[in-house]
Amino acid sequence: MFKKILIANRGEIACRVIKTARRMGIQTVAVYSEADRDALHVEMADEAVLIGPPAAAESYLVIEKIVEACRKTGAQAVHPGYGFLSEREAFPRALEAAGIVFIGPNPGAIAAMGDKIESKKAAAKAKVSTVPGYLGVIEDDKHAVKIADEIGYPVMIKASAGGGGKGMRIAHSTSEVAEGFNLAKAEAKASFGDDRVFVEKFIVDPRHIEIQVLGDKHGNVIYLGERECSIQRRNQKVIEEAPSPLLDEATRRKMGEQAVALAKAVNYDSAGTVEFVAGQDKSFYFLEMNTRLQVEHPVTELVTGIDLVEQMIRVAAGEKLALAQKDVTLKGWAVESRLYAEDPFRNFLPSIGRLVKYRPPAEASHDGITVRNDTGVQEGGEISIHYDPMIAKLVTHAPSRAAAIEAQATALDSFYVDGIRHNIPFLSALMNHPRWREGNLSTGFIAEEFPKGFAARAPEGEVARRIAAVGAAIDHVLGERKRQISGQMGGRIVQRERRRAVWLDREEILLEVAREGEAIAVAFVHADGKAGKAHLLQSSWKPGDPVWQGTIDGHAVAVQARPIPNGMRLAHQGVEVPVYVWTEAEAASARLMPVTTASDTGKKLLCPMPGLIVSIAVKEGQEVKAGETLAVVEAMKMQNVLRAERDGTVKKIHASPGATLAVDALILEFA
Repeated sequence: MFKKILIANRGEIACRVIKTARRMGIQTVAVYSEADRDALHVEMADEAVLIGPPAAAESYLVIEKIVEACRKTGAQAVHPGYGFLSEREAFPRALEAAGIVFIGPNPGAIAAMGDKIESKKAAAKAKVSTVPGYLGVIEDDKHAVKIADEIGYPVMIKASAGGGGKGMRIAHSTSEVAEGFNLAKAEAKASFGDDRVFVEKFIVDPRHIEIQVLGDKHGNVIYLGERECSIQRRNQKVIEEAPSPLLDEATRRKMGEQAVALAKAVNYDSAGTVEFVAGQDKSFYFLEMNTRLQVEHPVTELVTGIDLVEQMIRVAAGEKLALAQKDVTLKGWAVESRLYAEDPFRNFLPSIGRLVKYRPPAEASHDGITVRNDTGVQEGGEISIHYDPMIAKLVTHAPSRAAAIEAQATALDSFYVDGIRHNIPFLSALMNHPRWREGNLSTGFIAEEFPKGFAARAPEGEVARRIAAVGAAIDHVLGERKRQISGQMGGRIVQRERRRAVWLDREEILLEVAREGEAIAVAFVHADGKAGKAHLLQSSWKPGDPVWQGTIDGHAVAVQARPIPNGMRLAHQGVEVPVYVWTEAEAASARLMPVTTASDTGKKLLCPMPGLIVSIAVKEGQEVKAGETLAVVEAMKMQNVLRAERDGTVKKIHASPGATLAVDALILEFA
């Protein structure tokens, strides 16, 4: 077994590999760019080596620097994680030439399966059902349009060396193909150093299901069940689960056996994933093979009890698989949510900055429920513009799908992040979406259920009542503390006036609030002015805690709480709302206060995220129509097209290509 390994990656996957290596008694070496000097993976590793500037093309993607770091530290093997160099055939060949072991598949398997075009050719040769498409070299956007016209719309334009949703576009028309082709090539070049793309038919209402395979260097290959990754946004997976609610045992076996056959055909000898697009009728087509560890591997680990990173290390060291196919059993259900640094209320635009507060739910296993948080950040750390915006992967495991979802929903409500915008409100809303809970999924789920994007949900029904009750309880605790500080000693002070008006934004709910031992009793006042049955709220919350965690009538509840002037901002199950708690006299005065409105910025194009101006598509004095492209901004390896929201004339351009702008910086003005 290896004594020391190097992790050629960063962020949560580097931390994940370090944890397993540490448990196995293996020393670890981290590599880092100048932007990651204070990163968590650098702190966790036994040694760390600086490999260059922030840009990945000058640090994490430079093979020679990784090899030199191995020589410098005496690392015997390298785990590539995912992304970066993980699927570059040249990387394991360079390591082999230097006498260093690659903890991943052999270069031949990467060459055969890692390239999306070549993998489809290999699958077709092996008589595996594949999606109709064009796998040859596409000369330009006109050639792409011709191919798309022949295949029939919609089509998927996809980077050959791609992954993680980078370099992918769905096109429904000729104009979308031309634009999508150029954008996909640019993203592919920036992310992978390879601008080749291919075009294939986009299956309508599909589901994305993948099979985890594991092979060794002795010809043994097994499959470890499936994962469903149909909840996607812009081709980027958002939520994953294992197993899939679609499959039955017979279909699972067919897909697994096909995946194993394909892996054996290329002498696959590590952890890898064979991806399929599946119809609602359980039909399936080979999509691609990822010759690396997947981002969503934790759900497979939790339902199988198998540490995939450990298996990769053991296989790379020459050990035989200790498991046969008959030994693999799936137990319970696991759900994973990807937490990203992005603003769901502004069309998921990237958000960068410092993590002023980062308080994930506690990792634990009890009463059949497991909560796991894979992350590469810590409080005080910085989310950089240079890399993927992932903050963490929150995973829950339980005996059933419903229990795993419920545990995930509670864990998300308990996850507090401040200093940047993040997608927790969106994830929380998804967890409570009826269609998701029913398992009625497709890759179009988010586009279909949120056609106008994700907007703040108005609090209503049971969610509104919970938020109001918790707001009243928090206010009551704050009131007790104020009275104690002011010198009213002698035990708890009884509140003279029990009735409170709780405002959820401007929606008013009347309550009666009182202390009952260790609990706080909250009763909702009916239209006739009489209070109903009291609900008991129990919590150890104290002023300054970012999350109110406790029970309401014995039911576990978590609500995020941020102080704001004269009130608090509470978030629960995807609803985030300012909450004000008044006495009845205060409420009467508050009703008379004018409502402020935001200033109109309709005549300005503001940069929606911190990013690099790639291009400006208009000139001063030019008339533009609604929907026309104005500029392209690149952030976190994704290119974002900014379009005109209405007809107008460009008055003045304030930014130029190559400029790096802050969020809300002025790009151009309209007359």
